Amino acid sequence: MGVLQLNRHELRGVRQVREEHGQSLRPGVALNNWMSRLMVLAAISVLSTAVTAAAGPDQQPAFKVLPPIVRGNLAVFPVVADRSYDTAQFITLDEGVRSGQVTITEAGEEPGLVRPGHTMSIRQQGAEVNRLVLFNNSPHALLLLAGEIVTGGKQDRVIGSDHIVPPSTGPIDLGVFCVEPGRWVASSDKFGSMGAQMAQPSVRMPALAERNQSQVWANVRSSNAKMEGSLAAPEAAGLPPTTSYAKVFESAPVARRVASYGGNESEQEIVHELRSKGAVGVVVAINGRVLWADLFANTELLAKYWPKLMRSYVAEAITNSDKGPAAEVHEAQLYIDSLSGGREIVETEASVYRRTDVTGEGYRVFELVSLLPKTGFIVHITKMRQ
Repeated sequence: MGVLQLNRHELRGVRQVREEHGQSLRPGVALNNWMSRLMVLAAISVLSTAVTAAAGPDQQPAFKVLPPIVRGNLAVFPVVADRSYDTAQFITLDEGVRSGQVTITEAGEEPGLVRPGHTMSIRQQGAEVNRLVLFNNSPHALLLLAGEIVTGGKQDRVIGSDHIVPPSTGPIDLGVFCVEPGRWVASSDKFGSMGAQMAQPSVRMPALAERNQSQVWANVRSSNAKMEGSLAAPEAAGLPPTTSYAKVFESAPVARRVASYGGNESEQEIVHELRSKGAVGVVVAINGRVLWADLFANTELLAKYWPKLMRSYVAEAITNSDKGPAAEVHEAQLYIDSLSGGREIVETEASVYRRTDVTGEGYRVFELVSLLPKTGFIVHITKMRQ
């Protein structure tokens, strides 16, 4: 990873990091030392040539929150935007795996791992918990979202961060986290996408924000235990004897519990309503507390991920015991209006994507921008409460 260029994100980050240290870039404020002066002069110089670029296609859309769709203790607020972008050149993990054009194997079983645009190989060391190898043999760019579950191999894994794999690329060293503590024996020679499920927000959070395998395992165990506790004793007895997050949530007792939120019929009703409103994302509240947001480049991309997203939100609702008054539209709007913060970290894969990690007071925001030809726009934004 490297810094592609200073842009609106990096410039804003320079200002905010300096403010954390009690300094300011406002006119008329004296600077304390010559290094500070150089930093400001450099930022101003870049700013003078970057104003036009800052208003380019990756400028953040303006979002408006609509009244919620409520299912039990789960409230989903549709979010519309003042613009959308064409994502026809992208495929999802489910689409790629289903077509056979995207394949995944254990690291160590394929030689010569490389990142897009790089020729350096990575020494083959055998299977590892946090590494898988992916080939995108499709003519389309592959979009991967943090939280998507990949089943099979020696352990089930969850993708740790949003990223884009260009067409006809591989092998790629894919960073993942295990969501099946305790197993290291192959259950299948092939990997597949868990099409009906994405890890719930409390499991996605440590993968995205902390990049901490131990915390992911702890949250998987906690989630499985809470799910078991939400079931009646006869149903709980029917859970499979496994540590696998995927297998617990695919089990018949949990499927029935998930269905209590309306099941496939409700899922389709909600996505129809989201489409009819032109929603590009949602803000999620559980037991009256706004917790999460997923925003996309357009309505179609939201609809493609909706079955996974909806079930992940339901799983969080089932395993969340906090109580509170119903969340209001203005609370959800305030949540989505705050997408900047006091600290930013920018990672780039040259000419492929830019990923920004924003830390604010009590929340984190993750933004994925496509840098592929004819793109340059925000593909996905995740916001989580911490």
